[in-house]
Amino acid sequence: MKDPRIQKLAEVLVHHSTKVKPGENVLIEAFDIPNPLVKALLRTVTAAKAKPYVWVKDYSLIRELLLYAGEEQLKLIGEMELAWMKRMDAYIGVRGGLNVNEMSDVPQEKMKLYQEHILKPVHFQERVNNTHWVVLRYPTPSFAQQAGMSSDAFEDFFFEVCTMDYGKLDAALQPLKKRMENADQVHIKGPGTDLRFSIKGIPVIGCSGAHNIPDGEAFTAPVKNSVNGFIRFNTSTIYQGVAFADVFLRFENGKIVEAKADKTEKLNEILDADEGARYIGEFAIAFNPFIVKPMLDILFDEKIAGSFHFTPGQAYENADNGNRSNVHWDMVMRQTADQGGGEIYFDGELIRKDGLFVPQDLKGLNPENLK
Repeated sequence: MKDPRIQKLAEVLVHHSTKVKPGENVLIEAFDIPNPLVKALLRTVTAAKAKPYVWVKDYSLIRELLLYAGEEQLKLIGEMELAWMKRMDAYIGVRGGLNVNEMSDVPQEKMKLYQEHILKPVHFQERVNNTHWVVLRYPTPSFAQQAGMSSDAFEDFFFEVCTMDYGKLDAALQPLKKRMENADQVHIKGPGTDLRFSIKGIPVIGCSGAHNIPDGEAFTAPVKNSVNGFIRFNTSTIYQGVAFADVFLRFENGKIVEAKADKTEKLNEILDADEGARYIGEFAIAFNPFIVKPMLDILFDEKIAGSFHFTPGQAYENADNGNRSNVHWDMVMRQTADQGGGEIYFDGELIRKDGLFVPQDLKGLNPENLK
């Protein structure tokens, strides 16, 4: 029996997120997911009079390839995938996976080559800048386990959040986008955190389902050398298949000069990957009302209501502070009262306290007004 929620999700991805037009080439990239969603996407893209193409990938095989492939092989793979991506008008990436730590034992030098020759040119540059794209995770049993939920309960949650009213969310975020565009100095306070930086002159992007599903954030970037202070993240994070907890960063004139975590050596190894990895490429305020706890998946965790994320590494070109890196690592801080609270100020005005927006024009983004 077909699950009607799968077809509804496909329609959100094709018509709302990527807005596929007749005649366009649409790449569907599926990592370790069952076929029904891929089939629904193929049907929905075709019904839109566009042309679907499919890449089916397996994380365990990617791991095996990275363990044994040389730089010349990875470079050729990147060249082939880049040539394909350049022919695409739209991209829908659906990521499953049986094991979130599948890549954890791939040596750092191999991960660096993977990022340099495949991820950066194909995805961070060509796909992000030259297609209308969306990415999402699929609700596998391992994903449900990460979330601490049964498979059935997690599926119900997943489809509720992924097919929410993103038009309503888009309207509610516009006042925050305007305030961020007009702001200069940002001050963030909370347990173990006292951070100051400027966002003056950096574009602001409101996110309501165009590129990520689920969605719900407004992002920009700090002026590269303006970040000073310290932050202790209260949300665990996975990067390159390795989970990190209790990450602490201290900044001087934009640069991370001290970094600690439960895996301090590995943390610093990643931050030393290149010069830009120790500078921040993104600052985002999140407000998805259905996502209230972390599940070790950044597409969900970075949208947690009452959180923000601060990102060492590459800046997005549409909200660019000039920072360049092979790293882009979203780190999430929850500021709700149950997590110790916290405040965000724009030019001295209190914008959000304990995860709730304070100014009247922003209260539409509080959870009770979005559900």
